[in-house]
Amino acid sequence: MVAPDREQSATSHSLTLQYPLRINKIAEKFYSVDGTPTDAVMLAVHAILKRRPDILISGINHGPNMGDDVSYSGTVAAAMEGTILNIPSIAVSNANWNAKHFKSAARFIGKLASFVLKNGLPRDTFLNVNIPDKKQAIRKFKITRLGKRVYNDVVIEKIDPRGKNYFWIGEQTSVWKKEDDTDFAAIQKGCVSITPLHLDMTDYKAMGQIKRWKIL
Repeated sequence: MVAPDREQSATSHSLTLQYPLRINKIAEKFYSVDGTPTDAVMLAVHAILKRRPDILISGINHGPNMGDDVSYSGTVAAAMEGTILNIPSIAVSNANWNAKHFKSAARFIGKLASFVLKNGLPRDTFLNVNIPDKKQAIRKFKITRLGKRVYNDVVIEKIDPRGKNYFWIGEQTSVWKKEDDTDFAAIQKGCVSITPLHLDMTDYKAMGQIKRWKIL
C-alpha cells in the first residue's frame, strides 16, 4: 500500500515536479508519500515495488466521486495514472461524506478486483466505482454513465488577523440532475455504481464539424 501522507481532495491528475518527494515506510508493505495520488502511483511502480503490480486499487475514498467531479478527483486520477502505465485500475469511493462502513465496500471491491484480474479491462479503460455506505453485504450494482452536477460552488471571502483578505473555495450541498443510468441515480437507489472511463478524451463527433471551420 502506497498512499499520500495527507488529505489530497481535488488534486486531480497533478504530478509534483517542483520539489523532491519523500517516502516514509510505516510498516511492512505500507508506505506514505508527501505528494499527490499520482505521485504515489509513480513512486510505487518505479521506486518501491520490485515488479509491476497486477492491479491498482485507488481508494476507498471518503466521499463520492461522481459525474463532473471526477475531473477534480485525486482518487480517479491515481487510477488514470495506473491505466497510463498499462495496469488494470479501479478507483473506489464510499459515496457518503460521513461514511462509516468500509468493510462491505472492501469485500465488494475484492470480488470486482478478482473478476478484473481474470477477465481484464478494455484497452485504455479504467473503472470508477461508487459504493453506498451500507453495513450489510452489497447485493446490487449497475453499470452507469457519469451524471451531471448542478454547480452551486461558492467563494467565501474572509479577513485574517492582519487585516488582509483571504478566500475559501467550497460548495453547498451537491444537487444532481435526475437522469437514468447515471452514477448518481444508482447510488440513490442503493446500488453500487460502476462507470467505465477512458483515457482518450477526444470528441470524435465534434471533429467532423470542426474540420469544416474556415479559420484561414
